[in-house]
Amino acid sequence: MPATLEQRILTLSIAATLVVSALGVALGLISGSEAILFDGVFSSIDAAMSMLALTVTRLVMRESTQRFQLGYWHLEPMAAAFNGAVLVLLCFYAFLNALGTWLQGGSEPQLGLALGYAVAVSLICFTLFFYERRLNRRARSEFVRIDLQNWLMAGLITSALLLAFLLAWAMEGTRYAGWIPYVDATLVMLLTLVFVPIPLRIVYRAMREVLMVAPSQLDSEVRAAMAPVMRREGLLAFDSYVAKSGRVHTIEVHILTTPEFARDGGIAVCDEIRGEIAAGLSVPAEQRWFTVAFTAEQRWL
Repeated sequence: MPATLEQRILTLSIAATLVVSALGVALGLISGSEAILFDGVFSSIDAAMSMLALTVTRLVMRESTQRFQLGYWHLEPMAAAFNGAVLVLLCFYAFLNALGTWLQGGSEPQLGLALGYAVAVSLICFTLFFYERRLNRRARSEFVRIDLQNWLMAGLITSALLLAFLLAWAMEGTRYAGWIPYVDATLVMLLTLVFVPIPLRIVYRAMREVLMVAPSQLDSEVRAAMAPVMRREGLLAFDSYVAKSGRVHTIEVHILTTPEFARDGGIAVCDEIRGEIAAGLSVPAEQRWFTVAFTAEQRWL
């Protein structure tokens, strides 16, 4: 159910993004607004990233193969990192382009078309944001979470465009009319500076998973679950290893037992310990790769 819901959300998002990007690119070129053109290009790249995310979610749901024996979970953070990196580069390029326009005296867009675009796209963006956020309470998808953040960012950008175009329209025929050509480029520079932290955070989170940085909360849970087991069974030591890749958590525990435990413990006792450790973890069983190994020899720890 969550996987099907996730794919349905992403498919809807792709369709809506294609509509917004087509409007943005077309009206940006017609009206002469760099801000609207940036918005349209941003949406076009976002649509491509959503298609990539949809492809990855379908791969993740497949069974493992001979070549990918651990499945396709590792593709999730890689796709998210690529998504965020592309958006960071887009913001950087847009800032430099707008700065060049500003230094050359700015440009004056057709405000009527610009206002109509900003109103329509703001409504679309915020509608998709709230709709996806509601559905993702059930889907619990990292890709949908990133996608709804993109819709929020797009909605805020377009709302800022609307306010700026209204301001420029109000300045017509006043002593401030000479500043109107600078409104568009200034707005693009401000927007890129304000919103570039969002894709930067996406890259940061994804790269932690690509580099297999241990999640501190999960590491603490494993150690807390091991403490009573070690005391009760008189076990000598343990090493634990945790990592997160996409929606899968890898958890390995290697336990050093006494010679007496190794001789008398048996499989049933080992399974009981394994179950007790699992009960202390917050990660659902279907989202973890959980291994507990026992040895009485220090060299295997």
